[in-house]
Amino acid sequence: MSREFVNPFKRMMAIRGIGQVLTVTIGLIVLYVVFGFMNPVFFSPRNISNLLRQIAPILLIGIGQSYVLITGNIDLSIGSVLGMSCMISATMMTKGINPWIAVVVALLCCLAMGLANGLLVSLAKLPPFIATLGTMTIARGIAQIANNNYNTDSIGEAAQGFRDFFYYGKTFGLYNTIWIAAVLWIIFNFILMRTRSGRHIYAIGSNVEAARLSGVNVISATTKAYMVSAFVAGVVGLITTATSGMGAMDAGNGYELNAVAASVIGGVSTLGGQGLLFGTVIGASIWGVLQNGLQFAGAPVAIRNIVIGIIVVVSVLLDVIVRSGKGSKKKRLVSAA
Repeated sequence: MSREFVNPFKRMMAIRGIGQVLTVTIGLIVLYVVFGFMNPVFFSPRNISNLLRQIAPILLIGIGQSYVLITGNIDLSIGSVLGMSCMISATMMTKGINPWIAVVVALLCCLAMGLANGLLVSLAKLPPFIATLGTMTIARGIAQIANNNYNTDSIGEAAQGFRDFFYYGKTFGLYNTIWIAAVLWIIFNFILMRTRSGRHIYAIGSNVEAARLSGVNVISATTKAYMVSAFVAGVVGLITTATSGMGAMDAGNGYELNAVAASVIGGVSTLGGQGLLFGTVIGASIWGVLQNGLQFAGAPVAIRNIVIGIIVVVSVLLDVIVRSGKGSKKKRLVSAA
């Protein structure tokens, strides 16, 4: 085997978290093949297209949760921020406001919620569970009062361009929802892997005190991670509005689990400092294949939820065991030295 081939392979395998990404990729392939043999319709171009469109929103919120998890924190507000975006945008459209103005206002409100999350966790030093639990309730309250505690009416034909852009339209044979997820993934993956901000996010998750002592602005980096999470949640809220053609106050309920599932199944560590957004693609795909495949198999929603929940728990458990084992090994080496 030539050195030119070995060295790139070794460099790839040296990337932290790549092992789990490769493992879950194999698992995704196995799942896809199994469900395909169970029901050949699973392999049909139409189902594949719908499956990709189903995966896209989960990938987006998975990106946001991955950013936050890599810093060693968590965002419980992501589903409620999604619902807030859905209700604010839909309410404005039903009032006759230009759909694209409604999009901008909804995303700005989401970014403000992400800013609040970041400052509460990094500046006020609230535990992320408590801080985002509070903002989760606030965002859901805003979603409820946006239209006076009612779901909105139809956003109407004037918003058809908005609906086509975010959900129904196609570009080069693929639904626009898929393109939106792909473009945002490329942008945020580049930021995480190739910029100083991305390196700071990993550094905070690995050791926040060491990062601070080395000159990392912990408040800024943590806040950026939460704002990314809120932004992608807002985008998914807009996709939800476009899908249903109305605003629903309960939109986004349970999406916290979906976001965590896409992240941790794909190898993002809940202990911080480790994870790849490519893994989040695989994690979201496993979620989508399981949901789609179990639906074809006739499994009820309850069973699908139980399966996803078990996979999430097992993924986190394996991460804790592996990270604990590495920590013990390092301690033994230090003691021996």
